[in-house]
Amino acid sequence: MLAWILEDAGLSPGFLIGGIPGNFPVSARLGELPYFVIEADEYDTAFFDKRAKFVHYRPRTVVLNNLEYDHADIYPDLAAIEWQFHQLLRIVPGGGRLLVKAGEASLERVLQKGCWSGVERFAPSGTAARAGAGSLWSAQLTPQGDGSEFTVQLADTPVGTVRWPLIGLHNVDNALAAIGAARHAGVTAERACAALANFAGVRRRMELRGVAAGVRVYDDFAHHPTAIATTIEGLRRRVGRERIVAVLEPRSHTMRAGVHRDTLAASLRGADSVWLYAGAELGWDAAAALAALGARVHVARDMDSLLAGLGAELHAGDHALLMSNGGFGGLHERLLGALTARGARA
Repeated sequence: MLAWILEDAGLSPGFLIGGIPGNFPVSARLGELPYFVIEADEYDTAFFDKRAKFVHYRPRTVVLNNLEYDHADIYPDLAAIEWQFHQLLRIVPGGGRLLVKAGEASLERVLQKGCWSGVERFAPSGTAARAGAGSLWSAQLTPQGDGSEFTVQLADTPVGTVRWPLIGLHNVDNALAAIGAARHAGVTAERACAALANFAGVRRRMELRGVAAGVRVYDDFAHHPTAIATTIEGLRRRVGRERIVAVLEPRSHTMRAGVHRDTLAASLRGADSVWLYAGAELGWDAAAALAALGARVHVARDMDSLLAGLGAELHAGDHALLMSNGGFGGLHERLLGALTARGARA
């Protein structure tokens, strides 16, 4: 979003994006000075350099969107990750700017360890009272509430309106952060809002892969309980009471190790039906972990039985949401093909 806002403003930024952006033919380019946008996280740099990648970037503007426990193969606990974020804040110059999501206890702990730059916070509608000190970016949603249209406010003053094809409150958060960061680069909030109207999204972020036999099949990169919950919530706001069938592959090292198994059921509660692919590498009992969801849960031990089960359950009007941080064994195309063949036979 930020790279596109700067591009639309004629600044020709360089960027490195961890996905395939719809507005650019490439996911990375050098661009023109002085702006470079990079997606960064705390994962280690290399086997010989265990520092977080982001300490090498020396940023002037930083968006702190969320901070939760992940990458269990690298860090023993959340405190270890917070320490890496503290190192990041130490290298932001005094004239720099932090855009921090309001209400995140882990991020507030990082700020309390030391902050030497300007801070602005961003929060969706209804959280202004808990935002704390500093300028606040917030959003007022239109009545449909799915995040496809909202008014952007800075310190309670309207500064622009975003109308775009994306949905979900997490994308509203992202937009507020991008607008605030772009403002630090000299792009007005009004211009940034206008640019987002033409934002084409990123592959594998609620990407509609196709429609077959009246079933809409989506692909999403969600693989952490928080991301899973917000992805389902965003789709629910768009489709209302229509059926959502969530299909999850717990593929990351953290997921396979069972770090998040106790919070997984709650993250999937917004779906009408849940299918979980429990391959041979899964180190925990998927059925037991999701038992709280009752009869709506189905566990498949192999891809063929998963495909057969989905093919039998899905009907016209359903939304099949496939979530994985990998290719999911080509399940998207296989499912669309099976549904198409079923429709042809019918």
